[in-house]
Amino acid sequence: MLCISTKGRYSTRILVLLASLADESTMTKHEIATAEALTPGYVQQLMTPLQAAGLVMSHRGKQGGFKLARSPETITVAEALRATEGELRLVACHDGENCDRVATCPTRLVWVEAANLMQNFFGQTTIAQLAERAKEMAVPTVPVATAAGSSPAAGEEKGVRA
Repeated sequence: MLCISTKGRYSTRILVLLASLADESTMTKHEIATAEALTPGYVQQLMTPLQAAGLVMSHRGKQGGFKLARSPETITVAEALRATEGELRLVACHDGENCDRVATCPTRLVWVEAANLMQNFFGQTTIAQLAERAKEMAVPTVPVATAAGSSPAAGEEKGVRA
């Protein structure tokens, strides 16, 4: 079964969450973990490839945390998935290099066409569009404490899971 892993799904959700922040606001990994019902350690695992891909940036210190590295209008779902999942492919023979039957396979073109449709769809869907959809759905994307500008709960600073 073709399935995007939790890494790809949660990474995309975290980008949508960060897109809902005010311009210079940040969220700690503990705040993100609370908002997405994840552990802070798993959030950190997800943020590392997102940082390496130039999608998020981090700031250290008391007012530190994570925020988008670029405008959400310029970040696509394809980029988020590539950062955490690797190259998006439906079949190994997509590039024609991993199959002896490329020239004679009657089904290869359907797989290549389906993969191209998927890549185009994810490549045209931006984090800004998903953040707008979340807003329209009235999905709470920022924890109340963060939205109000207060600091995280005392236990979160010490790494205690909520």
